[in-house]
Amino acid sequence: MELRHLRCFLAVAEELHFARAAERLHIEQSPLSRAIKELEEELGTQLFLRTTRSTKLTHAGRLFLEHVPRVFTALQQARDSVKAATNGFRSQLRIALSDGISPSRFSSFLALCREEEPEVEIRLFEVTLTKQIKGLLDDLYDAGFAQSSDVGDGIIATPAWSEPLMVAVPARHPILSYKRIPVEELLRYPLVLCDPEVCEGHARQVERFLRQTGSEPLVAEQVSTCDLMMALVAAGFALGLTGESSIAAGRVPGVIGRPLAGVCPLLTTYLLHPMRESPQALSRIIQRVQAIESVEVT
Repeated sequence: MELRHLRCFLAVAEELHFARAAERLHIEQSPLSRAIKELEEELGTQLFLRTTRSTKLTHAGRLFLEHVPRVFTALQQARDSVKAATNGFRSQLRIALSDGISPSRFSSFLALCREEEPEVEIRLFEVTLTKQIKGLLDDLYDAGFAQSSDVGDGIIATPAWSEPLMVAVPARHPILSYKRIPVEELLRYPLVLCDPEVCEGHARQVERFLRQTGSEPLVAEQVSTCDLMMALVAAGFALGLTGESSIAAGRVPGVIGRPLAGVCPLLTTYLLHPMRESPQALSRIIQRVQAIESVEVT
């Protein structure tokens, strides 16, 4: 089995069309079909169901597709490690990011890493929470940050930092008469929230808070980024519900942040890392996260 076989398989599996896959790979359709046939012969099973009208993955093909992208990810990371060593870095730290974590504290964390260990190259990967967990288990990442502690077996979730969950309000909105917004008033208006498929951990924490109110919120829109949330709020489309730092970082004209009345709910970011023995670099990450949180608290 050669890399060309895997590249051909991945192109056909993603396009589900041999002509488009051949065009994407800049080859003729005949060598592409031959490569797929060679791969199927080596694996001893059919990977595609092909008719004159459609191309579909078989069950074996779908299972194979779960593993092939990791081969190319690992290969790229190996190339990056060699390049980092060539550029003078002693080692590399792979960090995955999910859920649109607090920009201010994460930038403080990165600055501290560069200050204390400039010889360690940090590579960042923005992925969904599901992909982060899978990547941590498959040794594609050394550590990650997400807004969820529901990560299953084999992963340790350590609270990194917390911030108030706040309401993003359009300027001149009647709810601004409240300095701290009662939940019952918040639920009178449509809300724009983060999409649970993109910001899974963030959405879970917000959903948990809303569920505790005992009332069904009116969700006008679900968005993939806080930037889009702030744009919709500024346009008067709805109220937003997100972390304090996301509202402050956006600095969108026409958006005002207001705390909730009563016991203010917190949005927590977690440091995720595999349960296997941690390298020294990862131990120092944990120490830096704790140092940043202690500074923020004081």
